Amino acid sequence: MATDKIHFTKEKETMLMTLSGRAIQSQWEHPILRDPWAEEAMRHIDYDLNKQLTGVASWSIWKDIGPAIIATRAATFDALTAHFLADHPDAVVVQVGCGMDSRVFRVDPPASVEWFDVDYPDVIDLRRQLFPERGAYHLVGAPLADLRWLDEVPRGRPGLFLAEGVLHYLSETEVKALLTAIVAHFPSGQLIFDICNSFIVKRAGANVGGTGATYKWGLDDPQDIGRIEPRLELVKEFRPSELVGFSRFPLWWRVLSRAQEPIATLRRMERTLVYRYSGAGAASRA
Repeated sequence: MATDKIHFTKEKETMLMTLSGRAIQSQWEHPILRDPWAEEAMRHIDYDLNKQLTGVASWSIWKDIGPAIIATRAATFDALTAHFLADHPDAVVVQVGCGMDSRVFRVDPPASVEWFDVDYPDVIDLRRQLFPERGAYHLVGAPLADLRWLDEVPRGRPGLFLAEGVLHYLSETEVKALLTAIVAHFPSGQLIFDICNSFIVKRAGANVGGTGATYKWGLDDPQDIGRIEPRLELVKEFRPSELVGFSRFPLWWRVLSRAQEPIATLRRMERTLVYRYSGAGAASRA
């Protein structure tokens, strides 16, 4: 494949930041997350990584910490996904805002699992160029706000909803519509997503990574999700020290993270959440 010049803006450009982060750390001698698909994809993308570093304190810090942060979040999502699918081998996975994520290949679910990756049509077109095909794997090109894309997704089976680095960019109205539609679509399931708090939305979410993308929604207390979708029950709110690969971070970072954990505002600046739900009259299988 020839090298492509990629032109994405704002929210869609952030997917190249996470892709490059996974590719960089995947080549470390002892990576948190091995991602050969990200490595290969970056070989075909002509993209200026310096542009992503706008607003970052220094390249030396980002070089050591940035890719690790991206990898530890992705590895945690992978582990949670694999655990759910081990218990629900007939599940349907819906990953929204998939960008250039290679999770379906890293997790390698059994053929009994139907997997749907959803993103804008131009993002899906790029995925078709860069990633291989596989059985029971579906690419859906549509804006998340146009929920008609859910018509392509089977009902009547346990559902796993994944949104990594996505819900920040949606308004609360859009988040409510999306989560309500997902919960109504499946008889039971889990939702796994990461989110920041209102402190980050207000103070650090106006120009994410120099892309011009803006954070629109945050969640201070994970129990507040009840205002958006009351059928959701919190399973787990991950502290930074509980994420996969945390022990691999430099000592100074681990000490700083643990020092922040007793303070809710600092602990919840960015975290991964797991919720479960069961539809009316359906036994919970999550």
